[in-house]
Amino acid sequence: MIKMISLILGGGAGSRLFPLTEKRSKPAVPIGGKYRLIDIPISNCINSGVKRMFVLTQYNSASLNAHIKNTYTFDAFSQGFVDILAAEQTPGSKEWFQGTADAVRQSRQHYERHEFDYVLILSGDQLYQMDFEAMVNDHIAKGADLTIACLPVDARDATGFGIMKVDDEGCIPRFIEKPQADLLPAWQSEVSALNKKRGRLYMASMGIYIFSRKALEDLFDQHPQAMDFGKEIIPAAIESGRKVGAYQYEGYWTDIGTIRSFFEANIELADHIPSFNLFDHKNKVYTRGRMLAPAKFYGGTSINRSLIAEGCIIHARVIEGSIIGIRSRIGENTVIKESIVMGNDSYQTLQDIARDPDAIPMGVGHYCHIEHAILDKDCRIGNNVVIKGGDHLPDQDGDGYCIRDGIVVVKKGGVIPEGARIM
Repeated sequence: MIKMISLILGGGAGSRLFPLTEKRSKPAVPIGGKYRLIDIPISNCINSGVKRMFVLTQYNSASLNAHIKNTYTFDAFSQGFVDILAAEQTPGSKEWFQGTADAVRQSRQHYERHEFDYVLILSGDQLYQMDFEAMVNDHIAKGADLTIACLPVDARDATGFGIMKVDDEGCIPRFIEKPQADLLPAWQSEVSALNKKRGRLYMASMGIYIFSRKALEDLFDQHPQAMDFGKEIIPAAIESGRKVGAYQYEGYWTDIGTIRSFFEANIELADHIPSFNLFDHKNKVYTRGRMLAPAKFYGGTSINRSLIAEGCIIHARVIEGSIIGIRSRIGENTVIKESIVMGNDSYQTLQDIARDPDAIPMGVGHYCHIEHAILDKDCRIGNNVVIKGGDHLPDQDGDGYCIRDGIVVVKKGGVIPEGARIM
């Protein structure tokens, strides 16, 4: 049995995902109608037989901590767990996590108590399905100290990644973080014929690492001031002559770093044959079981290419190319196209609505038109509201909403009054 633990990094402030990260960390952001981003790396670990996981948290972590606590409970005989390691001040350090490597280093006193030979380090805000057992077997076969999962990318994307030169033995003799475009010709690696045709000639780090335990300990001891894996620890490992392997991944992977990438990754989940398959029986995506009623529809709602989560009450006229999250309420004759409705954290009862008849109820009202938008949890959208995002809209902040990358994002708990026009 391979003895491996996983450390999942909770990330920093996530400013590029604002306002979705205004009240939560990036890994806690809802995705796919019923999941959260943190469910992706945890599910990949479970499906790969890695059942000892630590989630390293720091920023806006309350909802993330609650989700993990309420979701991932293993039976007493499996020895599996998902533990939260929050940033803390100690006699040895008064600083919060300063980077990826610093977060792992500061957490050593907790995870080193466990028995393991390998450490799998993951990000909490990526969308992909990977077999980590195959990756660690490749790591062992090469006798590597460190293995980096890598993905072929084109020149346009290469400048935003750590790029590695991969030799004929599948090892990495050189690594550069976010190279300038004029440097790229020297960083091409051997790739498949299909990737050559697509112009994907550069091997990019996915931010997924496997370290042999002794190698990680030595690197931390030798470089006590190093804060980041990509900028400091990985180059130091290569320069010191350690064996660094490349594990090439050919499947779907995306980094949820911006509102645009988040929006597109969600909407693509509703494609006829999506790149990320939520319906894969072998690679299940786990999340909290909420025991909600099935979604129900009234008034002849037309639904096309959409995902509808459980617990919804929908009177809409049209839902197309959209993700409708748990407990969503959508009023009569409303049209929702190419949008994400995250739903609600709880139901608003009829008694609650009657108690304040002048207040806008939770959910989307009657005769609304919502297009190219994200409605965060617990929104209140009045009747006859029109929200139409698009590339013609500049980035701006409004009352209860903002616009980023042409997408209108209504903030968590945001209220849009009756008859409002955002377009």
